[in-house]
Amino acid sequence: MSLSFAPTVAIVSYLIGSFPSGYIIGRMNGVDLRKEGSGNIGATNALRVLGKKWGYIVFAADIFKGWLSVTLAYAFANRFAPDQLVIAGVLAGLFSVLGHNFPIWLGFKGGKGIATSAGIMLALFPIWVFLCALVVWVSFFYTTRYVSVASIFAAASLSVSSTVLALFGKCDWLLVPVAFLMTGLAIWRHKSNIERLFAGTEKKFEKRPSSPGT
Repeated sequence: MSLSFAPTVAIVSYLIGSFPSGYIIGRMNGVDLRKEGSGNIGATNALRVLGKKWGYIVFAADIFKGWLSVTLAYAFANRFAPDQLVIAGVLAGLFSVLGHNFPIWLGFKGGKGIATSAGIMLALFPIWVFLCALVVWVSFFYTTRYVSVASIFAAASLSVSSTVLALFGKCDWLLVPVAFLMTGLAIWRHKSNIERLFAGTEKKFEKRPSSPGT
């Protein structure tokens, strides 16, 4: 992609990613997620604080942000620089998750990027990468009941699965360093969870009996 196209893709993707789904849905229910539960605007805290229905809506919206960013970048590059589709998608994916994690609208304090990264995986990587991460997440969640543990290992699987697929010619090698960057960012965003896990103070996921407005 020509250098002149890169800022457009980066800015649009960041703005899409920075759309504060959890914050807005929380406000619709009279709740500021930044002041409730873990203080995070992501889907997990929304699920805990707002209940299953709204938590799933936040989760779906965050996935959609990642998927939409990459899909629009592909469409843009396909028209103006068809030989640079992968670069456009990579740029979109990275800036989308950065937007989610550091939204300008909320003082650069956003979510941890797991759901948005899942959307990026769906659009940018081979489907097997997403399925692998899904299986890993479900396995660790139902084994440990820690969302953080499941998310960290699912993020790590992104690097492993993309590398293995690249070795067999099923994944573009350009996506492998991107996978490692996304893994590193996801783990770094969970640093407080990791500290609590080692301290034995991390909370396991528990179902919320009711939700506001339901």
